Amino acid sequence: MESPALLIYNEPKLTRAKMIIGLSGWMDGGDVSTGVIEQLSERLNAKEFAEIDPEEFYIYNFPGSMEISALFRPHVKLEDGMVTEYAEPSNEFYCSEEHQLILFSGKEPNLRWNEYAECLFEIAEHYGVSTIWFVGSVAGTVPHTKAPRFFASVSDEKMKELFDRFQLKPSNYEGPASIITHMMTFARDRGIAMGSLVAEIPAYVQGRNIKCIAAAAEKICAILDIEIDLDDLKIVSQEFDKRLTETAKKRPELAELIRKMELEYDKEQLQYREEDLRAWFEKQNLRLN
Repeated sequence: MESPALLIYNEPKLTRAKMIIGLSGWMDGGDVSTGVIEQLSERLNAKEFAEIDPEEFYIYNFPGSMEISALFRPHVKLEDGMVTEYAEPSNEFYCSEEHQLILFSGKEPNLRWNEYAECLFEIAEHYGVSTIWFVGSVAGTVPHTKAPRFFASVSDEKMKELFDRFQLKPSNYEGPASIITHMMTFARDRGIAMGSLVAEIPAYVQGRNIKCIAAAAEKICAILDIEIDLDDLKIVSQEFDKRLTETAKKRPELAELIRKMELEYDKEQLQYREEDLRAWFEKQNLRLN
């Protein structure tokens, strides 16, 4: 290992591993990105084996109002005049040797994107990682009563065959980039296939969205052919849904908004299935009228 920021505690036995990345920050609405890593780590009994030292990658003293600068500073807890907790950004690697899987949970860096990405690629190359997937989320118009939509972007044209197989919509976007997109631009040069799986989640649901965490965990495990029991998480998700529905009933304007979202969602799903059917007919040299 060459990067001084990369700290290795022990050497897991991995040969042709896969890696899943979760980052707090921009694409972690509903805690979907970090929540998926957390859930998979617990269920696969993954062990921490490495971390990235945060020293070079984060701004702590950001100029501006207290509300803005507070977003950048480490978290501290004082009790009865004593410091009981002081937490800098954490960037930790876990692994499951049984599943030949590396899990990474971190915080999108403010500085030195290339060096931060180099740490992940060094781990990937050292342990023979063939595929890296990022899991994240964005707020959208999908209602909580429906399954989240999933969008994907990939570094390799060959990976696009996964779109139809796993009902992933190809991403179409122009604007500010994340470090994941930054990493994907040179993943191919490293001989590593990289993809980004982004769940569209309800914009009106605040806080941790356990339903979308469960859906994203199930989707990425299907893509990477990882067998894992998520039944208990699905039960919790159903209870989460019920509480949201009960809350919406007490707010007529929210209930009406959700009803409109459901209609648009169903309309889009019908159109999506028709497009799939047309594509199939075209492959068979048949016409669909």
